Amino acid sequence: MQKTPRSNRLQIAILGRRNAGKSSLINALTNQDIALVSHVPGTTADPVYKAMEIPPIGPVTLIDTAGIDDIGELGLLRAGKTWRVLEKVDLAVLVIDASSGIGAPERSVMERLCEMDTRDNSAIRDASNAGNCGKSGKTGGVPVVVVANKIDLAPFAPVREWEDTLGTEITKVSSVTGDGIEAVKERIIACAPTDWEGPSLTGELVSPGDIVILVTPLDIEAPKGRLILPQAQTIRDLLDNNARVMVVKEDAVGKSIEELKALPSLVITDSQVFGAVSKQVPSDVRLTSFSIIFARHKGDLATLAEGARHVSNLKPGAKVLIAEACTHHPVGDDIGRVKIPGWLEKHVGGHLNFSWTSGTGFPSDLEDFDLVVHCGGCMVTRREMLRRIARVRQAGVPIVNYGVLIAYLHGIMERALEAFEEAGIS
Repeated sequence: MQKTPRSNRLQIAILGRRNAGKSSLINALTNQDIALVSHVPGTTADPVYKAMEIPPIGPVTLIDTAGIDDIGELGLLRAGKTWRVLEKVDLAVLVIDASSGIGAPERSVMERLCEMDTRDNSAIRDASNAGNCGKSGKTGGVPVVVVANKIDLAPFAPVREWEDTLGTEITKVSSVTGDGIEAVKERIIACAPTDWEGPSLTGELVSPGDIVILVTPLDIEAPKGRLILPQAQTIRDLLDNNARVMVVKEDAVGKSIEELKALPSLVITDSQVFGAVSKQVPSDVRLTSFSIIFARHKGDLATLAEGARHVSNLKPGAKVLIAEACTHHPVGDDIGRVKIPGWLEKHVGGHLNFSWTSGTGFPSDLEDFDLVVHCGGCMVTRREMLRRIARVRQAGVPIVNYGVLIAYLHGIMERALEAFEEAGIS
């Protein structure tokens, strides 16, 4: 459970006013003292992430956040980080202090949660399993569980009245006595979206017994002795789907195919060696890349492919944003800072104005760019990736990811998408 990457966990944000008992609720849910609890308002500054298991959902991440009513210059910064957390969450738990009641902060956060995905594309709405802001506890955007904490201090709190005001069911709980904790877990299970993980990486591309060749150059940015995350996850997914996996470096693809008694069903390559690998793979063997598989698993493959086709419209001087979801230290011929800029400038025949962003940062001035190039998104959740795509689309800017773009620039994008088209998926 602890080894499951954060990007592969259901993300649950714990929201509420300062001293509503958010941290104590996390401690009660996990049965551990992992969140700092204090009577001093504003104790939680930065979001705090805690992994746990909630059967039958599986691995989840609880995110303790600063108060939504924080004040002062620093308080507004802390509250801003809380709102940014919502870009990645699959479900929210709104904590009310039963001894204080509800007011503008609670109504504001409910409204914000309800509206989030109505502004986004259909893929996010489909992934939310959301209804409306009714008694189901699911909003029109992010599903929400509302909890009245500290009920031991206010046993006669007008919870029914608050339910009418917020338009949803409220679970009464005491983090001190433990009353209601199991009920909160049950509400989380009931309100959690059902398809938050997205489609299988390879399940619709392979059948049991298929031979699949994975081309994995030794990435200098990967820790010594390890494969990078997309490669490791793809291997596991193929094994889960009972495929037979052969892992080779880029200079051994052709020889490996020749030595097989039957042609492989599929070749999946690192996108950086797409060009060299495509020359070694027979035309009747399906070929794609790790990054394209993740484009579909984490995002919206059709939108990203359309974004690649817009590259033909770029002119010298155009502004290009290259966005990476992780914060790795660039080494040598870094794919996002050296190789892709070089390939793009060669394609358009002139200088381009590049900007870069990494980690959780994502600019608000997206309309200033002519193209956004995003990494494969293996370090972010599907919902966060979909929201990023939606924000770029709302700005009227084409977006593509590394693998799809590299395939396009090497003239093999249509071939790289054939495996998905043959399987009837996009």
